[in-house]
Amino acid sequence: MEIYFDDSGSRFPDLKGDPPSRRDYFALGGILFERQDVLQIISAYDSFRAKWNITYPLHSNGIRFETDDFTWLGRTDHEKKQEFYSDLDRMIEQQPFLALACVIDRPGYNARYKKLYGDQRWMLCKTAFAILIERAAKFASSKGRRLRVHFEESGKREDRDIVQYQKELKMNGMPFSTTVSSKYQPLDGRTFQEILIGSPERHKKSSLFCQLADLVLYPIARAKYDPNYRPYEFLKRSGKLVDCVVSPEDAENLGVKYSCFD
Repeated sequence: MEIYFDDSGSRFPDLKGDPPSRRDYFALGGILFERQDVLQIISAYDSFRAKWNITYPLHSNGIRFETDDFTWLGRTDHEKKQEFYSDLDRMIEQQPFLALACVIDRPGYNARYKKLYGDQRWMLCKTAFAILIERAAKFASSKGRRLRVHFEESGKREDRDIVQYQKELKMNGMPFSTTVSSKYQPLDGRTFQEILIGSPERHKKSSLFCQLADLVLYPIARAKYDPNYRPYEFLKRSGKLVDCVVSPEDAENLGVKYSCFD
């Protein structure tokens, strides 16, 4: 299987100088699919772009705020705009992928770990990556598949970190206290070696698979703050979340993870 993921929010535990935000989080997540379905995914993506004469990436931020390449949406009449969003929903619904993510609430993370670890707290991407990839690996293994990891480039240092995080998973297993995380049945290094194929592969922002990861990640991240957020409700209703295809018991270990929200 393949997982393509993107990031949303800042990976730094502290955001000095930034005004408080009601939605203060960091998330990694994206799409999980069988390699044999690549052509079907490309076909649906290309058909949507062809209908709307779009020759540029489908970036979630531009679409949401009608900025950058999507400023034309702000000048479009209501009926046409609704047709665009309906077609976008239909394109996602037709895709043979599932959405998976790990979302960390920054205030909750700091409340839990700042006093204990101070400046030694991990970057949020280390926690999010370990949880996301373990859940994707468990899901792939449950289907008798191995897993190849892909990510959207973010910066030289950040990209190197992602590659290093996977090396550490394959060497040592999950980085968390086994006592605290035992209920999640953490994978050990040998199991990660058996499931994960090679090293994470970096892709440019022009990658259509990374664009699709971007489109599903933001609604998942926002949902914990706004449970009725329409794009997230759509993902649930159309069965696009991993949680929709596993049992409630398995969702605890395989589904979307919201961390430090208590």
